[in-house]
Amino acid sequence: MSSIKRDGEETRSLKHTNDKCVGCGICTSICPTKSIKNGPILPIARGLVDMDYVNINKDSCCLCGLCAVACPFDSLEFKINEKNIKDLEEYPKWIKDAAIDSESCIYCKACETACPQDAIKVARTLPKRENLVIGEIDVDQDKCINCKICEELCPGDAIKVKSTGRNTYETVLDEDKCVYCLVCKRACPTDAIKAVCSSCAYQDYKFDEDAFKTKGDTILNPDSCINCGWCQEICPVDAATVIKPFEGDVTFDEEMECKGDSCHACKDVCPCNAIEIVDGKSTIDARVCILCGACSNVCPQKGIQINRTKMNLENIRSKSWNNILSGLTSGK
Repeated sequence: MSSIKRDGEETRSLKHTNDKCVGCGICTSICPTKSIKNGPILPIARGLVDMDYVNINKDSCCLCGLCAVACPFDSLEFKINEKNIKDLEEYPKWIKDAAIDSESCIYCKACETACPQDAIKVARTLPKRENLVIGEIDVDQDKCINCKICEELCPGDAIKVKSTGRNTYETVLDEDKCVYCLVCKRACPTDAIKAVCSSCAYQDYKFDEDAFKTKGDTILNPDSCINCGWCQEICPVDAATVIKPFEGDVTFDEEMECKGDSCHACKDVCPCNAIEIVDGKSTIDARVCILCGACSNVCPQKGIQINRTKMNLENIRSKSWNNILSGLTSGK
């Protein structure tokens, strides 16, 4: 983490948090004094060197705050008199968001598994087994010959044949594990097991539906979220919604011979897990790409073009800032 602070009529400070940085190079491209430089992005992403993705020249930085405004990942924090400019009315605001509707969420954990930044955590409480399965089961110890067929076949590990002494055994049932599948009953060679699945017979019976539900909470950490959209794409009930910072697409230079498996630099730096190597060439999943530009920065053949058609940054009141920021979409 690097930081700058200067006192005067106003106290201004700039702090870079590398944990939030994705190495996109947006700040380096728009800095009016060229005070921000990219570090070795690929070695950093691969964990080969312990450095920040960007380096800030404290001598030439004018502390204008433009870099912090332009960063869609909040890795740069700019304050005036200890107030973050992103909380001040006169500064631009990113219109980006990610949210999960708690009313629709079924706590399947698909979003938690897919999130490339571990920004989602799902805490869930499963319904009790006895609320889902109803039945009866019993073992006639006089008929039981302790052959252990039931024990070996039980899918729920609910039956154990235990020794009670020298050459004496007892078949013990764990009804908390039993799902009344009747496998043991059908397999028993001496008809020692009596079992019935009442759930099947009670199909028309109105059970307590609330007792059947998986309950919980899905927490999305906005500090870690990069609005890639994986949660939205993978959610089976459309409970997740995402607004990305940019709109546009990514194209590859047709004359470039992608090195694919022997290079995969773009895949290694992508913060969204949007890049895969297919048939020896890089492919980008546009659904979860955020058009950050990290892949373009590290491509050794300079064959990846980021085409941003819209930037969801509003309230840009300064004409000079608007001219600079428009370069993020115009390709200047």
